[in-house]
Amino acid sequence: MSCSKIFSGDLPELTYEVIKYFQNDYSTLYSCILVNRLWCRLTIPLLWENPFSICTENNDFIEIYLCNLNNDFITILNEYKIFNNSLSTNTLFNYPSFLKYLNTYKFITSIDKWVDYVIRNSTFEISYLFKHFDSVSKLIFKIFIENEIKLHTLEIEISGTYYSTYFNEILELILQNQNFIHNIGNLKLYIKNYDENMDHILQITHLHQNLKKILICNNYTSLYQSLLLSKDYNCSNTLNTITFYYVDFRKIINLDKVFGQLNVLETVHIINCSSLEQIINLSKPFKLKSLILIKIQFESLQQLLLKSGDYLENFGLGFSYGLSSRQVLLGLIIKYCKNIKFLDLCEICEFRYQITYEILDLIENIKQALNHLSINILEDNHSTNDSSIILKNLGQALPSKLEYLSLELKVKESDFRAFLENSQDVFINKLLIKLQIGSDDISHYIKEYIMKGERVKYLAIMDINNNNQLSDFRDEVVEFKLYNIGVRSYNDLLISVDKFIKNID
Repeated sequence: MSCSKIFSGDLPELTYEVIKYFQNDYSTLYSCILVNRLWCRLTIPLLWENPFSICTENNDFIEIYLCNLNNDFITILNEYKIFNNSLSTNTLFNYPSFLKYLNTYKFITSIDKWVDYVIRNSTFEISYLFKHFDSVSKLIFKIFIENEIKLHTLEIEISGTYYSTYFNEILELILQNQNFIHNIGNLKLYIKNYDENMDHILQITHLHQNLKKILICNNYTSLYQSLLLSKDYNCSNTLNTITFYYVDFRKIINLDKVFGQLNVLETVHIINCSSLEQIINLSKPFKLKSLILIKIQFESLQQLLLKSGDYLENFGLGFSYGLSSRQVLLGLIIKYCKNIKFLDLCEICEFRYQITYEILDLIENIKQALNHLSINILEDNHSTNDSSIILKNLGQALPSKLEYLSLELKVKESDFRAFLENSQDVFINKLLIKLQIGSDDISHYIKEYIMKGERVKYLAIMDINNNNQLSDFRDEVVEFKLYNIGVRSYNDLLISVDKFIKNID
């Protein structure tokens, strides 16, 4: 097929397929722009599909959007030399038209970060300008509406009340321009806190009539009642994914009735919830793809694994059980959960030798599917050498390629060297290491095995002993970059629960 395209002269399509492979590798995409005009023309739309998700120092891409404005606000900003170069309306591309994915929280916080940067770095007192005119977020959102953009996905996220005014402005703009709503392919709701704009959100959902995904959080059950039980918001033939986040199911009513009327529901994710009996007793089959829990009654967890183990792809648990229960639990996971891609073993106290080896057996058992692995062992002066056992045996249990590996351990030099030697054939896209108190200095092994071996793409190391990170040392960052390894801060690479729930399907 590819050969026929080459001989037929269809090189742009082939080139686009190559570039699209690097869709989430922004540094590579930026390099593609510089190759030639064709590569630039094919790459720019990919870079501008979801720009508010890209972490930059000052979010100066927002200035490009402002090029579409022609009003007093932009004139004054240019007069005060806010930008390195005066903004021009003659841009090479219609950048707003490329936007396909928009998360309201990221949108507002990105603009807030840019405004803060501009004010701090200006030689003039300009803070009053941003108070006198419409908010920058409102101005840019108007640009999106005027360009009649067609979003693949709009995520309405409410994570607190700090930005409520800006959220309200945006939601009102959306409701005033219903064509914008109809041009949204997929609507997703992440409502983590009560917000005064909830009525606006419900109106948008009603007008869109194509809600695909919802996150029910913090026992905020009024949203659940309004959307899933009311005839005014018919989601029965559209909603395919529900994520329950910190929900006490004792406060959820008519769960069986709701699940019964959701005709296309495919996936359920349960994150740090409690009292799961209603979920366990549901009569309608569903695919439980994510189960991440801090603590749960052992019998309930046992029932869930028996019922849904085949579907589980994301599993996380703190082992706060007695030794015998841990052994039974690990046996069930090994037996019934063959398709785990994301495994998070957090805040594990005193594995004991037998449990530690069973953890390694679990990793070996799922290595064909495993893509993300986190291990956090809390050791004190009286605990056994669980970190040592893990490091000596983990390397040979890993798959040949991992997207993400996070280790929070008490690390000894010899154990870490054993891990590196045993994992020489493993490529890790993102490697995070948090050295607990009492750990040895492992910097020379990092350079010898990881840097020179080019076995990692992104690296973050935090040393609790010295309260510093590898990313704090500029010379080290530059040196690793010479070997094509990007050093990042620990929190930038860390997959928190918030990051996880936004990225799961």
